[in-house]
Amino acid sequence: MVVALLAGALIGLSLGALGGGGSILAVPVLVFGLDQTAQQATTGSLVVVGVSALTGLLAARRQGTVLVSRGLGFAAVAVGGAVVGAHASARVPDQVLLGAFSVLMLVVATLMAVRQARRRDGGDPAGVLEPVVAFRPFRCACPQALRIAVTATAVGLLTGFLGVGGGFLVVPALVLVLGLPLRQAAATSLVVIAVTTAVALGVRAGSGVHPDWGLVLLLTAASAVGSLLGTRVATRIGTHRLGQAFTGLVVVVAVGTAAAALT
Repeated sequence: MVVALLAGALIGLSLGALGGGGSILAVPVLVFGLDQTAQQATTGSLVVVGVSALTGLLAARRQGTVLVSRGLGFAAVAVGGAVVGAHASARVPDQVLLGAFSVLMLVVATLMAVRQARRRDGGDPAGVLEPVVAFRPFRCACPQALRIAVTATAVGLLTGFLGVGGGFLVVPALVLVLGLPLRQAAATSLVVIAVTTAVALGVRAGSGVHPDWGLVLLLTAASAVGSLLGTRVATRIGTHRLGQAFTGLVVVVAVGTAAAALT
């Protein structure tokens, strides 16, 4: 119970403050800390991540940092990948899921480190770009739209297959492709995470995999509280140091997960 509370708070804190990354801990916590199988953990993780994202989204909406229409547009493309990933997850062994998860965690750590370096160098866009597609009058930045489609589909696949929110991909995409400032991108990414996790969980509901819902709900409650705190932390404390510490934690957990998958 203590493990679930502490881990849930950390997951929510990262989701609220950084707009992603925290969900990457949900599966290892459920597997190694709460004795769930990889299939159970990736299913339960969707509940933890989805509720935490929704809670953080409500708080961020009150602060005026969420661009709902852009988040929903990105999510509409991502749901196709989420459905495919959820179906594929039920057809692979636990060792494969854990191995893939450890690789993913190392990728996440690398992307987070790169993002922090770009922020330190002043690489974040200063304003919001025009929408990729407009109808009055009609305008389409098609190469940019294609990049968004590819990224959104990849986010959906990861969400459905591994039970992660994909904020570590959504936030850079919203910053680099849509031109959102980092704070708005982090808040808007919560819209995408909430939608894709709900879709993936709906697909998995008929797969016959049932985690310990009591533990999942406890982890979810702690994560939701942490997400509320995280949105406040983001406005008062620079996220650079928090991001550095979290990157190091993700690397450590990735190594442990890889070792477990190999043995």
